[in-house]
Amino acid sequence: MDSLDQPLGGAEFAPQRTYLNTSACGLLPRRAVEAVTLLMEETAAGRPGGAGSFDVVAEARASYARLVRVAPERVAVGSSVAVHCGMIAQSLPPGAEVLFPEGDFSSVITPFTVRGDLKTRFVPLERLPGSVGPGTALVAFSAVQSADGRTADLAAVRAAAAAHGARTLLDATQSAGWLPLRAGDWDYTVAGAYKYLLCPRGTSFLTVTEEAQESLVPIHAGWTSGEELWVNSYGPVRELARSARRFDEPPAFPSYHGAARSLALLEEIGVERIEAHDKGLAARFRSGLRSLGHEPVADVSTVVAVPGLGHRAEALREAGVLLSARAGHLRASFHLYNTAADVDRALDVLAG
Repeated sequence: MDSLDQPLGGAEFAPQRTYLNTSACGLLPRRAVEAVTLLMEETAAGRPGGAGSFDVVAEARASYARLVRVAPERVAVGSSVAVHCGMIAQSLPPGAEVLFPEGDFSSVITPFTVRGDLKTRFVPLERLPGSVGPGTALVAFSAVQSADGRTADLAAVRAAAAAHGARTLLDATQSAGWLPLRAGDWDYTVAGAYKYLLCPRGTSFLTVTEEAQESLVPIHAGWTSGEELWVNSYGPVRELARSARRFDEPPAFPSYHGAARSLALLEEIGVERIEAHDKGLAARFRSGLRSLGHEPVADVSTVVAVPGLGHRAEALREAGVLLSARAGHLRASFHLYNTAADVDRALDVLAG
């Protein structure tokens, strides 16, 4: 295991504060900043190829596919989790039952509730596997809860859904980039990439199994969704892409030029190394909290929440330690650029 005294990624990161807030937004590596800056400078000067490169978008798609262990043909690119979930929600028949954990992230839930003609049901996270029934069409949930860092029992949910013929939608926004993921185990996965995947905002990935693709309607299909990219500028798209690319949104090129570089960095380091590093820091923080008389939410994820301590976030910020207050909790989230010194600094401030 790497030493917790040293960050992973080396000179790619240079935070000027104690930054323990990746669950809100990840830090951009230097290579991503340079890629976005270069594209903007080229565009301002009159770039021959326009405002970005589809080849770079393809690099980002392929890199993400390797990170989550699926073929690139199973990955669609977009701008947000809400847009991905909206497409899935609009593809369900009226009256279909969708099962959620209570308190999951709004962008996963709201695209389904606003339809008004779906049956939405909410249960505590720990009861999610046992609540899947023969009438459940879709189980939609986050691998790691945003509010408190709790990790879902992925194997149990997958088994329960398979037993009842329900499809699954896994939100990996709080886990992709530090928790190994086999996206092909789920009908759909979504991931906002601006957190642990270290990409600029405006990058989000959807994976779709080949079987699930047949029932998903590409409601925002445009010219970039065609099997042949450059023949669909006018009139209806002649043929939608046969892969998950049919579900692409037109990419925000600056975001994806940065994303390709960020995802390459994660591949170089390896998600398993990042997982060990992040969990080691989180365990150190949990131990320190208990020594101060605070009891964090019990889990082993890299997201650590302390119930009732959310009011301390502002004092920590004033001391140069950036965390979040979520649902009354003080939430710290550790990633590859953090070290044991960051953990100890936060504990020192909490100790007063």
